[in-house]
Amino acid sequence: MARAASARRRCGESRPAGAGAASRAPRGRCGARCIVGWRRRSSAGPCRVWRVEAMASWVALSSSVVEYFEGEDFYRCGYCKNESGSRSNGMWAHSMTVQDYQDLIDRGWRRSGKYVYKPVMNQTCCPQYTIRCRSLQFQPSKSHKKVLKKMLKFLAKGEISKGNCEDEPMEPTMEDVVAGDVALINKLDIQCDLRTLQESLESEEKKKGRSAKKAESNELIQSQHPEEKLGSGEPSHSVEVHTVPKPGKGADLSKPPCRKAKEIRKERKRLKLMQQNPAGELEGFQAHREPLFPPKAKSNQPKSLEDLIFESLPENASHKLEFTRFLCSSPLEAENPPNGPDCGYGSFHQQYWLDGKIIAVGVIDILPHCVSSVYFYYDPDYSFLSLGVYSALREITFTRQLHEKTPQLSYYYMGFYIHSCPKMKYKGHYRPSDLLCPETYVWVPIEQCLSSLENSKYCRFNQDPEAVDEGRSKEPDRLQVFHKKAIMPYGVYKKQQKDPSEEAIVLQYASLVGQACSERMLLFRN
Repeated sequence: MARAASARRRCGESRPAGAGAASRAPRGRCGARCIVGWRRRSSAGPCRVWRVEAMASWVALSSSVVEYFEGEDFYRCGYCKNESGSRSNGMWAHSMTVQDYQDLIDRGWRRSGKYVYKPVMNQTCCPQYTIRCRSLQFQPSKSHKKVLKKMLKFLAKGEISKGNCEDEPMEPTMEDVVAGDVALINKLDIQCDLRTLQESLESEEKKKGRSAKKAESNELIQSQHPEEKLGSGEPSHSVEVHTVPKPGKGADLSKPPCRKAKEIRKERKRLKLMQQNPAGELEGFQAHREPLFPPKAKSNQPKSLEDLIFESLPENASHKLEFTRFLCSSPLEAENPPNGPDCGYGSFHQQYWLDGKIIAVGVIDILPHCVSSVYFYYDPDYSFLSLGVYSALREITFTRQLHEKTPQLSYYYMGFYIHSCPKMKYKGHYRPSDLLCPETYVWVPIEQCLSSLENSKYCRFNQDPEAVDEGRSKEPDRLQVFHKKAIMPYGVYKKQQKDPSEEAIVLQYASLVGQACSERMLLFRN
């Protein structure tokens, strides 16, 4: 199968893999925990690879073992193509628990294979902000629904939609962007009694023809926020409903909002039937085969994401799409706690099979609080199905399913959001979403971040000037070091070291991973 990259993909392992881990062992006189049964296997590149020979029960005590590479990597940026503008810190994960990786990605880290890296946000050419979608509140946009309907038509009837067949990004239409504002305004007009309805209809009849209405509509659109980019996928900065219109322009907010001609005709018909048979207005409408109010699924309660994803196909459907999951190579240790998801925690491949042929594969990490999308690749012959968008919607749905068994698991992590890269801004279309503040590591709604990102590539999203990183390294001597087959606190380890540069390296690592991870993970030092 040919391999085509989605905009969500960042994969590849650049260093040799390692194996084995250990966290607890009997302490020696020096205060270190000695590990019996480890032997050196080989030396490959910058890493020294170790292998555990202890009994199987020892594996249950394993923890994260990482090898930090001091300094910052300078390499070619895959987004803006700057030859040496991309900068990050990195470490090789010989093994890693799902809780440690959860805490690391909540501090801006990300894995690519077994290499775990963190961009130097205030120096890299294209700052990469961790983004998560609040899957429980997610509602698919019109462009998302189009992708799902396109897939349904293809499976049911074999229809192939014409036009743009590109995958990500899926730029929303003007209707998508404005729809949120219109919905909010419509909520102000929940109900009106018969008298108000009559007055409204009379006022509508006195208005001018369609040409006048069209002119008013154009003026209303032009009066939106001047900085709002309707075609860019950015949300409205604000919805000012109660602003005073300029003299001679704008709508009269003291009156109910204007309605479409179709709605007016329905209301007029309703009034007529009510006047003819006030006690039996419902029967009158049923006799005309027209409901009193539109179905909930089409107005107040649109189809959920699950309804769209799992819509049933006819028995004679043209195609059959199936999904399978299996574990994949990853530094994450698989875990199956009783209160966790049925499939357990760890790294998985999700295969997309069409009529017995595999057409796409998504790699995900299932962590204590989220499903993290690692990368996705697909057969380019099926790009007309917008598989990148479709897979993201499937993964959001999967996150919701896991939440039913594991309530604390409710977020969908999409990797990095790069505002300065147009092709990566599509991730902001999955609403509601949050961006991670690169200084205090708190989550901020993306709507509150966009205006700052328009002015500067690098931003501190936390608006509290007094706020600090609560998870920062406060006691570096408690950091755990794995050295010479023994585990010891950094306070013990540093007394054995004579290299003055050693302390700076370890302290840099501690500041990047935070206090909690520094106490749990084992930092391998040669």
